Amino acid sequence: MSRSFRRVVPLLVITAFWPAASGLSMLAAELQGGRGAAPTPAAPPAARPPAPSLARPASPAKPANADGFIQRWLILEPIRVPGQLTESAVRTAVEKDFAVPATPLPADGQKLKGGDSELAWHAVDTLNYNVNLYHFAYALNKPTSNVLFWAVTVVNAPREMSGVRLAIGSNAASVWWVNGTEVTALYNDRQAVIDDGVSKRLTLNKGANVIRAAIVNAGGATDFCARFLDENDRPIKTLTATLTAPAR
Repeated sequence: MSRSFRRVVPLLVITAFWPAASGLSMLAAELQGGRGAAPTPAAPPAARPPAPSLARPASPAKPANADGFIQRWLILEPIRVPGQLTESAVRTAVEKDFAVPATPLPADGQKLKGGDSELAWHAVDTLNYNVNLYHFAYALNKPTSNVLFWAVTVVNAPREMSGVRLAIGSNAASVWWVNGTEVTALYNDRQAVIDDGVSKRLTLNKGANVIRAAIVNAGGATDFCARFLDENDRPIKTLTATLTAPAR
């Protein structure tokens, strides 16, 4: 064997085994560096822009709009539910599994336990006749499907008004109370249609009246609308909405 050939053989051997040796070296380094190291925490969800149809209240009271719709509400962050929209499933969710106390009134930013999560109340004014709950939840990085929303507001009447009716629409199912008494409800999958559900005749007190609603959504868009109709079924436009009830 020539001297030059004897020099080439070791070089060929080294070249053949170099990738494997390099890979083993890198693997050893990774194992050594990872020994006892804490896992990298998941990145927090990216911030989303504010809901385009909702705004923070900027005045003490919000008058009903030109068609009588209530545009100021306190909304609780959504609670995860199975998303069943039958009457029995909805009533179980809002009366037993995830009931929210009627009193005292919640406050903006106040938190409570909902299922396995701590949820906050948010004061909102809607720019439209309806309150877009999909926009509300999406902007907060919260679920929009298979959820229950609670909403509450205080409607102030300039005088006692008898023979009026609460008229609502919701996507999807919903249950509604006026001054602690259930007055109307809608069930099953449905779009939010103006005046889809209308209560029996009732009386609004002069001053503050507390309106509460529970809206259950299975999937897709979700929203609600509400207004009062007078004894002639015309929209009442003289009401204002606030988020606190004055002491009587």
